[in-house]
Amino acid sequence: MNRTDQTSALAAGPWTLAAMIAAAALTRLLPHPPNFSPVEAMALFGGAYFASRRAALWVPLLAMLLSDVALGLLKGGLYWSHMTDGSFLLVYACIALTAFAGYALRGRVNGARVLGWSLAGSVFFFLVTNFGVWASGTMYPKNGAGLMACYVAGLPFFQWAVLGTLLYSAVLFGGFELLRRRVPALRAQTV
Repeated sequence: MNRTDQTSALAAGPWTLAAMIAAAALTRLLPHPPNFSPVEAMALFGGAYFASRRAALWVPLLAMLLSDVALGLLKGGLYWSHMTDGSFLLVYACIALTAFAGYALRGRVNGARVLGWSLAGSVFFFLVTNFGVWASGTMYPKNGAGLMACYVAGLPFFQWAVLGTLLYSAVLFGGFELLRRRVPALRAQTV
C-alpha cells in the first residue's frame, strides 16, 4: 500500500465512526418505546474511539441535533417546544459529559467496561434530566418529596433508556469491533 492509500485508509476511520453514530441517531426516527434511544451509546462510543477529542464531542452532538430537527419536522409543535426549554440543554450536556466519560474506554474497550459505562451513563442521564424536569417544571412541588415523585414518575422511562443504551452500545461497539477485524486501517486504538 503506497503512502496515499495509507492516508486514505486512515482518513476513512473517522468517517466510519461518524457514519455509525449518524445511523444510530437516525434510528430515533423509527417507532420505539419511550426513551429507548441510542443517545448515551453514541456519546460513549464517540469518546472511546475518535482520536480527535473535538470529533468525540461534536459528532454525537451534531448527530443528535440533526435527529432532533428531523423529529421536530415529523412530529411538529410538541417536539419543537421540547427543543426550546431547559431540558433540551440538559440532554445535550449529558451527551457531552458522556462523550468525555468515553475517554476512559480509550484503548481499554471490553464487554464489561462498555456494560459498566453504559449503565453509569444511563443512570447519570436519568438523574440529571429528571432533576431538570423537577427544577424547571411546575408538575412537582419544589421540595424533596416533589423531587422523589419526579424520579419515581420517570422510572418506567428509565427502564427503556437502560435497554436502549445497552442495545445500541452492543451494536456500535460490537459492530465496530467486527469492522476492525476486516479493515486494517481501523485497528488503531482510536481513529
